[in-house]
Amino acid sequence: MVPAWLWLLCVSVPQVTLEMQDGHVLWGPQPVLVHVKDENDQVPHFSQAIYRARLSRGTRPGIPFLFLEASDRDEPGTANSDLRFHILSQAPAQPSPDMFQLEPRLGALALSPKGSTSLDHALERTYQLLVQVKDMGDQASGHQATATVEVSIIENTWVPLEPIHLAENLKVLYPHHMAQVHWSGGDVHYHLESHPPGPFEVNAEGNLYVTRELDREAQAEYLLQVGAQNSHGEDYAAPLELHVLVMDENDNVPICPPRDPAVSIPELSPPGTEVTRLSAEDADAPGSPNSHIVYQLLSPEPEDGVEGRAFQVDPTSGSVTLGVLPLRAGQNILLLVLAMDLAGAEGGFSSTCEVEVAVTDINDHAPEFITSQIGPISLPEDVEPGTLVAMLTATDADLEPSFRLMDFAIERGDTEGTFGLDWEPDSGHVRLRLCKNLSYEAAPSHEVVVVVRSVVKLVGPGPGPGATATVTVLVERVMPPPKLDQESYEASVPISAPAGSFLLTIQPSDPISRTLRFSLVNDSEGWLCIEKFSGEVHTAQSLQGAQPGDTYTVLVEAQDTDEPRLSASAPLVIHFLKAPPAPALTPAPVPSQYLCTPRQDHGLIVSGPSKDPDLASGHGPYSFTLGPNPTVQRDWRLQTLNGSHAYLTLALHWVEPREHIIPVVVSHNAQMWQLLVRVIVCRCNVEGQCMRKVGRMKGMPTKLSAVGILVGTLVAIGIFLILIFTHWTMSRKKDPDQPADSVPLKATV
Repeated sequence: MVPAWLWLLCVSVPQVTLEMQDGHVLWGPQPVLVHVKDENDQVPHFSQAIYRARLSRGTRPGIPFLFLEASDRDEPGTANSDLRFHILSQAPAQPSPDMFQLEPRLGALALSPKGSTSLDHALERTYQLLVQVKDMGDQASGHQATATVEVSIIENTWVPLEPIHLAENLKVLYPHHMAQVHWSGGDVHYHLESHPPGPFEVNAEGNLYVTRELDREAQAEYLLQVGAQNSHGEDYAAPLELHVLVMDENDNVPICPPRDPAVSIPELSPPGTEVTRLSAEDADAPGSPNSHIVYQLLSPEPEDGVEGRAFQVDPTSGSVTLGVLPLRAGQNILLLVLAMDLAGAEGGFSSTCEVEVAVTDINDHAPEFITSQIGPISLPEDVEPGTLVAMLTATDADLEPSFRLMDFAIERGDTEGTFGLDWEPDSGHVRLRLCKNLSYEAAPSHEVVVVVRSVVKLVGPGPGPGATATVTVLVERVMPPPKLDQESYEASVPISAPAGSFLLTIQPSDPISRTLRFSLVNDSEGWLCIEKFSGEVHTAQSLQGAQPGDTYTVLVEAQDTDEPRLSASAPLVIHFLKAPPAPALTPAPVPSQYLCTPRQDHGLIVSGPSKDPDLASGHGPYSFTLGPNPTVQRDWRLQTLNGSHAYLTLALHWVEPREHIIPVVVSHNAQMWQLLVRVIVCRCNVEGQCMRKVGRMKGMPTKLSAVGILVGTLVAIGIFLILIFTHWTMSRKKDPDQPADSVPLKATV
């Protein structure tokens, strides 16, 4: 037989050689792979000539008790090595010739159903089987081999076990042996299951062990199931059941009931009145001496020189009753009662139970607050209604619970219903809650007076007014989030603009009252940068890759430097323009106009010069931008109104009063014009009129005229200050939250 291997042969081809000019051989002897086809020329072999096995009479049919092994050296996975097992003969053939069955593919030998019914009545002790193994699978042809199997029939030792009694807390060496099972057949593996799971195990010899101490109170009984299995985990017979009963030991102390609130007993109650009934529990076996509990009163002990006791305890029932000694109103007495198991016998366990008794009196005390002044408590004005403002606690010196019920109300300090109270009927705690929204402008503080009264009518001289507590609440003004002077920004820039080119200035709507820190978000190309505090936006690098007509959008974020959690944001859209032509700009002067400083609500309309025929004819649209001077772009703001006009305003709140020349660049397609806008910035009166300097007076004034001039000047300054203060006050009344420099522009010049 030639195995089906791959042979590596070297074949030399004579007179065929490929060489290069330098003499190197490119082709020589080459390897060839040869596959040798397998033939069925190998005979299968059993691993043993004689197999011996023991078979218990209690074995279930179909459960293998022996696994035959055979091999074939032909190529694996082919029909040449496909083996089948068969029983050729059985001796003796009584009581049935088919006592056994053999699984053809696995070689698993088991008792047949007919053999199972006949085995218990069979007198034979040994059976000899002639078994065959054949290759070529189920085909008739093929090689074969035989072997002998000797099966010894032995008596069944798999018998039920008697229940086992184990003492709890048994002090022995663990694991502790408690029983043994035995399967008389061969090739056996024992398997143990505990219901519920418990500390039990079985070894290879069938010995059962408990691995640690048992606790009857945790589990009083276990059901163990022990199985005898073959090497494949199949049970030879039904598992045996073993009951493990855990015997009780006196290892638990009596448990007193939880200590309840004080038991109220009215004064002058008659002897024999039941105060309470104790019911201690013992976890040991019910009905046994280990759980038989009796009671004994330990405290209070009888007073010296006084006959009788104030309380008595029934030893069997645990009933606590009043004795002959009278009780005084207002007493709080702690009773100590001993609960003992084993009926009080020596060697048992005991616990001390506590019973609190309160002797009540008549309702002659009015409730009072623990604290009469609470606060001041600060609340932000945007706090939600329902918020807990304060917790007030009142007490009542009476002992009877029904006399201690209280009623609460807001007596004064809350005419608008801003606050409310809620409390539990049997509690001395009352919660003051917010019912409406607070307003710092409407009421910066509140003083709420809460009164408490007894629900049950007081007895004795005059009930008097209820006790009060004053809660002081201060309202904190909430700063609104910052606002930018525009909801969105736009700027235009030629694609040829160099790095550092100024685009625009981002400003808060109220630059005086708060300082913002600026940053840019989503600047994916890194084209822009913004000054952290001034808000000036410049190009960070050359606009490489930008195309005329494209737009580039980033998000401007402004964060309050004092309150970092407060922030605002607005989109900034950059319009890329075609690079301007080389020719110089055509200047076009614009007549002088004036604006007020500090900044007021008006600006200037800027249009193209009328002398330019293209711009004057209305051809457009045109774009307007401030000149490249950084100072101009910082101090001024230019907003496009339409295709032919723009709106010029101050960007800063204060600009130096003088004449300013503002360059404005007007562009249309490839043409550009520069307008020189002359703006006179001056101080203005309350009507928005520019105040001009007067000329110098000629001549030498007299002393009287000098005094008159001085007095008149002081009076004018006072009137001017009064007008400014009045104007500022009226503006604040119109919109207290809006900064003065964020009023929309209304007038144009």
